Amino acid sequence: MVNESYTGEVSPGGEPGVRPLGCLTLTKVAVDPEMSNNCYLLHCTETDELVLVDAAAEPERLLELIGDRALTAIVTTHQHWDHHRALAAVKAAHPGATVVAGAPDADAIEEQTGVTVERRVGEGDTVAVGTCDLVVVPVAGHTPGSICLLLDDEAVSPSPQLFTGDSLFPGGVGSTFGDAEAFAQLVGEVETKLFDRLPDDTWFYPGHGNDGRLGDERPHLAEWRERGW
Repeated sequence: MVNESYTGEVSPGGEPGVRPLGCLTLTKVAVDPEMSNNCYLLHCTETDELVLVDAAAEPERLLELIGDRALTAIVTTHQHWDHHRALAAVKAAHPGATVVAGAPDADAIEEQTGVTVERRVGEGDTVAVGTCDLVVVPVAGHTPGSICLLLDDEAVSPSPQLFTGDSLFPGGVGSTFGDAEAFAQLVGEVETKLFDRLPDDTWFYPGHGNDGRLGDERPHLAEWRERGW
């Protein structure tokens, strides 16, 4: 059962947002006042195992949230520096956690962090969160190896839950920094891999800012294409 008291509104230095999702509990925290990155900690209440999505910054805060529980994986949604500044410290504190990233971005993440990407994932791969699975959905354009993570399990939540990194936000797709070809790829893959695949009640969690629902954004896809960002 989804707890609708959760709003998804968090700010650096503020309290995390906590959302029970059946046998999973989601904790959303914002880090770094300048970049205001979102980090997501998923906890399986049946096995007490955890997965962290984007060890973006402030490792001491992330490690406090993890506590003495078993962190089984650290997923980096894409190669940009602001999404993995705490990766080395979190991995050092939890050496048994598998470092996961999209295959095309893995080399860059390794070069920037000095941390080995132990699982290079692509379309249809899964990341286990205890008894549940996150399905990897590659969405290129923001970076070549950007990935989204889909939790689509009615036993956990009646609606799909989607972690989009910087590929999709309320109000538009992620930046492609003036690259028209990359924008066309990104908006095309967001449409075919996310909007065409998933229902309107899909709740999505981006790399910065507030959460969204696919149904609220779907009517604006043509507008995004026309404006070019």
